[in-house]
Parts: sequence; C-alpha cells; structure tokens
Amino acid sequence: MDIAWLRDFEALVACKNFSRAAEDRNVSQPAFSRRIRALENEIGVRLINRDTLPLALTPAGEVFLSQARIMLRTYEETIERCQTIDATSENVIRFAASQSLYMTHYKSLIAPLVSSGGVDTDLNSTSWAADQFVSALQQSYCDAILTYWHPSMEFLGPLEVANFEHLTLSADRFVPVSRTKRGGGEAEFRFKPGSKDTMPLLSYGAGSALRAVQDFVLGQAVRPQKMLVVNQNALASSVKAMILEGFGMGWLPLSLCETELVGGRLAIVDERLTADLQVRIYRNPKNRKGALDGLWTQLQRDQALRVITRPATGAPQSPIG
Repeated sequence: MDIAWLRDFEALVACKNFSRAAEDRNVSQPAFSRRIRALENEIGVRLINRDTLPLALTPAGEVFLSQARIMLRTYEETIERCQTIDATSENVIRFAASQSLYMTHYKSLIAPLVSSGGVDTDLNSTSWAADQFVSALQQSYCDAILTYWHPSMEFLGPLEVANFEHLTLSADRFVPVSRTKRGGGEAEFRFKPGSKDTMPLLSYGAGSALRAVQDFVLGQAVRPQKMLVVNQNALASSVKAMILEGFGMGWLPLSLCETELVGGRLAIVDERLTADLQVRIYRNPKNRKGALDGLWTQLQRDQALRVITRPATGAPQSPIG
C-alpha cells in the first residue's frame, strides 16, 4: 500500500469533493480518482459512497479513516525517530525523564558531570506514560532514561528481564502533603482514620510511574479514609501546583517539595504514609556510544564515593541522598 494513498484518502474526507481534494494534493482529478480506486481495491471494500452529495464514507470507510490516521501518525513518528537517531553524533547523549526528575536529581547529579565532561545532551522531558519511556529506550530513541524506582512499579520489568544496565544514583521519599492553613504551619487537609469525611485527592493518572506507588501507600493505610479524586495528572509538578492552590492533598517526591515544606507553604499530612524511592538511570548495554560510556563510568565512581562517605548508622542523613 502506498502511503500517499492514505494522504489522498484523508484529503478527500476533508474536502468531500474529488476536484478540490485533487487540487489540494496537487494532482489531476483523473489521477487522484485512480489512486482512491486503487486504495479501495487494495482494501477490498468500498470506502467512499459516491452516490451522495457531498461525498460520504461507507461504514467500512469510517473504520478505515480512524486506522489510516493512526498509520499516518505512526509513520511520521517513525521517520522522526529515525532522523533523530541518524542526526545524533557520538558526543550527544539523549536522555528521557519526567520534568520533576530534570528539575531535581538530574540537575544535581548528572548535569555537573555533563558540563565538566564537555558532553552535549538532548533532553526529552515529556508527559509520556511510564511504559513509553521503556519503549523509547528499547527502540534506541534515547540513550538513557532517568526514573524513580519502587517495588510496586511494574513498567520497568521488561528492562530487568532484558538485562538492561542500571545505576542507583540517589534516594528520595514519596510523601503525602497538603497546603498549610493560613496563620500556621498545620496541614489544611489531614487524615482522620475511620472518618466519614471525604478527603480530596490530587492523584496521578494511570499511566504515571508514581501512580503505582500512590496506590501501594494507600493500600497500606489502616482503616483508610474515603478519598475523592478531584484531579489526575501525569506530572508531579502539576500535582504540586494543584496542592499549593488548595484543591486537596497528594503525594510528591520530597525533593520536589522540600523548599515549600521548609518555608511552611506545605506540610506533611501523615509521616506513616510515606514510601522510599530510588532514583535510577537505565541504559542498553549494547549501546557503546563513547560519551555514554564516559558518563556511566563517572556516575559509577560517584556512586562508589557516596557509599564510602556515607554517615555511620544512626547519623542523620539527607532524605534525598
């Protein structure tokens, strides 16, 4: 099937007229009509009802239109990925991470090494679903992903099974926070075990990596209070913004809200409903890009140094490593 036929079909649906669609596609009307007929012959069904004015799709045509748009979008994304990979030099490391990780752990742990090493980075900060980060790494759309890790997160499983390499760079805590009441540092929203009052929750969407951790923590609660999800978002930074506006409480990585906690704008709702997070970087061991190898070695050295200089048991430690 010629990809141009799909574009012809899309143009005909938009114009509802063979002449205007042919003009839009910059071909003669007879040639355009032959291409639409060739598409129908390839599919084996009529897609266009030519007996109506303006033209209309047959039921099969309606189904094919939605799938044609998916095929075109996939085709365009594939070309973009291939061009990105081809244009990437040996000295550029392509990262993929959530916005919150770029603002916190990437900035403190990786950016200084990148700067001192003279390495360029291409940063993909997106609201992708968690499994899309894994797919991007598997398909070589990026060289490394920076992600939170918790035992409840299943989306990283394929990387573990395929023996992708990872380093644990730091630690974080997942804490339930609320805006504070005016005139004091007390949380505006507090858990009341067994209460019939509904707690407004700023939640993560089903595709978010942190949703699994949120559900895990809620599952550990004794006599949990009834929750009302007032908003769902893929980004922790967006959840944080809603919490600060007083729409409810929610869970955030401590590194993302530590400034607001110290400043008294936010307060932890319940210390018992927290979870420990790891911050990991993953790579494909088959990717032997020189710049990536160099950065990986630096990160391993820093990791070993942190182990050596870690305070003795019982000494106070930073919750974010």
